[in-house]
Amino acid sequence: MTPPPAVFVALGTNLGDRERNLARGVAGLTRRGLHITARSSVYETEPVGGPAQGAYLNAVVQAETALGAEAVLASCLGVERDLGRVRGVANAPRTLDLDLLLYGGLVARTASLEVPHPRMHERRFVLVPLAEIAPGVRHPVLGLTAAEMAAACPDPSAVEIFGPPGLLG
Repeated sequence: MTPPPAVFVALGTNLGDRERNLARGVAGLTRRGLHITARSSVYETEPVGGPAQGAYLNAVVQAETALGAEAVLASCLGVERDLGRVRGVANAPRTLDLDLLLYGGLVARTASLEVPHPRMHERRFVLVPLAEIAPGVRHPVLGLTAAEMAAACPDPSAVEIFGPPGLLG
């Protein structure tokens, strides 16, 4: 029997009770069929792009699931909606943002799904927590590990430790 793929999801929030939003996001993923196997620390990060806004809390979780990649993405979008996410202006403030970063070694680009996440290698707020929990996980297109991408990332934005993985529930 083939083991389930390692799935990595990034979480971010800068509206409302940020810590609670992250914990509710992880709980929502669990309810929708993802078994969380690792949680990063929580990081406070500068917003990247978009209108003027407050700092984000960001984290990454690793999970196993029997769901396919499209279903994982649908689960992420459903959890965002459950927490009041309204999509409008790109990079606008949000109650919760869930991004499917990696789904095992899958490389897919469809109208609704793109894995690996197309900008993950450009974002310190994603790479720092990813490298914390899975430094050796390899980007299936670039061939670089999470630790290598984090070290080479040109993004100058601040990513500071905010709290332990326990904040994620």
